[in-house]
Amino acid sequence: MRAVTWQGKREVRVETVPAPEIEEPTDAIVRVTSSGLCGSDLHLYEVLTAFMTPGDILGHEPIGVVEEVGSEVTGLKPGDRVVVPFQIACGHCWMCGAGLPTQCETTQVHDSGMGAALFGYTRLYGGVPGAQAEYLRVPQAQFGPIKVPDGPPDDRYVYLSDVLPTAWQAVQYADIPPGGSVAVLGLGPIGDMCCRIARLQRAEVVMGVDLVSERLRRARERGVETYDLRRYEGRKELIEEIRDRTDGRGPDAVIDAVGTEAHGSPVGRTAQQMSSMLPRAWAARLAERAGTDRLAALHTAIELVRRGGTISLSGVYGGMASPLPLMTMFDKQIQLRMGQANVRRWVDDILPLLTDEDPLGVDGFASHRLPLEEAPHAYEIFQRKQEEAVKILFQP
Repeated sequence: MRAVTWQGKREVRVETVPAPEIEEPTDAIVRVTSSGLCGSDLHLYEVLTAFMTPGDILGHEPIGVVEEVGSEVTGLKPGDRVVVPFQIACGHCWMCGAGLPTQCETTQVHDSGMGAALFGYTRLYGGVPGAQAEYLRVPQAQFGPIKVPDGPPDDRYVYLSDVLPTAWQAVQYADIPPGGSVAVLGLGPIGDMCCRIARLQRAEVVMGVDLVSERLRRARERGVETYDLRRYEGRKELIEEIRDRTDGRGPDAVIDAVGTEAHGSPVGRTAQQMSSMLPRAWAARLAERAGTDRLAALHTAIELVRRGGTISLSGVYGGMASPLPLMTMFDKQIQLRMGQANVRRWVDDILPLLTDEDPLGVDGFASHRLPLEEAPHAYEIFQRKQEEAVKILFQP
């Protein structure tokens, strides 16, 4: 089969690789019909290269059709149309029962001290082959795959794999009070969807911050008050303007949808670039002990949110030695929530919204739909924010 493989920093390649087979009785094989390119895939492309191996298959946002199931998989059969969540979870352990499949005790990657295994996301998360491919082996298929109706295009449901539950959880964790305000930092796919969900849930003021014209335009068209970082000489000007909009206090909640590759963090960027130039084994040891993030977005969130407010982190951070202003956080009584999205926990809330009325605009959410063979070009334009690339779907 054909699959997108990681080959090195800023280098992916579409190669012919062995097709997956059933390995465990709880496996399923899914023929992928669409698969998303996620902002967190770019971290593998640029920052987390120390934990990658040439030939790793990328991707974790698939929809497709079941081709084969293992002997212990119930409730799923060949021909079923399914979305596959990005995390691999069993559904029956204590953590899954608590609504935390990202911490599944069956698939936790104990060797690296991490939570549940993820598709296509470094050896830290199990080194499981990913979904930017023609076929995908799905472990724990008795729980993970989400059956969806035939008929509507893939765009209607594919975002259940990651974008929708990640944004939904981010808004839930933000705990925006009725009639309250929220600022979303970063208007990529997750931040954009956070704004849509917050407006759907009737937040009175939804503000989006970015520096990419196409992202700002998309948010404005859906009623979001947008703030273009390019207009401000520094962070304080932006913060002052948003505070003025919120009676001088700052928003009730701030969602950081940027993560470790934030603009405006020159020291962190330099450290990440230097680390990526080391041999992978050395760089991995350094990252595990003293890795740093580019924290401009998080520091902005801490300064921006009102006293007693909430910060919700959905952007991926990977540093082990990232400094935070704990005195400020303590003094402002900031609540901080974060983590990978617990996909199956939120599916029942989201599915009723995926209708012909399309209140979240999923049918037109993708900016690009490309053949799998164009993956190298897709990664390049997505990382460089070129050609108005906001959300890319591959179609194997």
